[in-house]
Amino acid sequence: MKLQEIYELVVQRGIDVDPRGRETVEKELEKARQKYEELKADEREEFDTDKLSNPYSDTRILYGDPGHEVASVLVGVDMEVGEVVLADRLSEKGQKIDLIISHHPEGKALAALHDVMHLQEDVLANYGVPINVAQGIMSSRISEVRRGLMPLNHNRAVDAARVLDIPMMCVHTPADNQVVSFLQKIIDERQPETLKDIVKILKEQPEYAQAVRLNAGPFIVIGSPERKAGKVWVDMTGGTGGSEDAYSKLATAGVGTIVVMHIGEKHRKEAEKNHINVIIAGHIASDSLGMNLLLDRLAERGVESVPCAGLLRVDRRS
Repeated sequence: MKLQEIYELVVQRGIDVDPRGRETVEKELEKARQKYEELKADEREEFDTDKLSNPYSDTRILYGDPGHEVASVLVGVDMEVGEVVLADRLSEKGQKIDLIISHHPEGKALAALHDVMHLQEDVLANYGVPINVAQGIMSSRISEVRRGLMPLNHNRAVDAARVLDIPMMCVHTPADNQVVSFLQKIIDERQPETLKDIVKILKEQPEYAQAVRLNAGPFIVIGSPERKAGKVWVDMTGGTGGSEDAYSKLATAGVGTIVVMHIGEKHRKEAEKNHINVIIAGHIASDSLGMNLLLDRLAERGVESVPCAGLLRVDRRS
């Protein structure tokens, strides 16, 4: 596959299972196109034209010719300078690496991570929080994340890939959308009664089973195994953790249990105060699950994956 074909495939797969629905995503893309058309010539030079077809600011080709042929990728959850050097060493030793794929964003995709968080506004609305309230509580959190990203030396790994001339890309929200869709469907079908039932469902997936052996598996952080689950929300997409103010609104809307990759202490306290059960599924295991569902699609097209940097590779094609 060409690099551009891989990029387009993962973006479309992300849209296919976007929790907002394809129609909402297409409307957002149309807004971006209209905005671009209204720009002056000098303003267009600064516009990221990927926004015209890709709604995920945290997913980009970071370095490389879009026409570059790819047969083998080095892929992991966090691909930084060490992993870029690893790709070069593997190629030197005879295992040719044509592309580096990072799940977590790097470079300009990391600098723009905050922009994808608007996805959470529509997701909150889907779970019963009025859209005006959802936008209000997310606004300050998005600004907070943006300010937090500003001091970062976000292009280090991309510069290493450029110096070594190894194409590099990152796939964040499209992969997170995969894991949300996959797990929410199973949970909705199985209708788990208690929190321990949810944990059991998670451990049926090989990534979470492996994570248990690595002491990084599913864990109940609020609630007890026998507590009733109620309405379950798998909350694992939208860039990074949202606003802690959302928990009171979600409780009012009837959400009983949230399944997350990870949770900050402020968020945990707010969830506990509002009597919402919280299960941490496991960060790296969840990221691996989302990436694996995309890597299987690449494997179908003959692209070999070499996992590293935390990725727990599981092939579900059989």
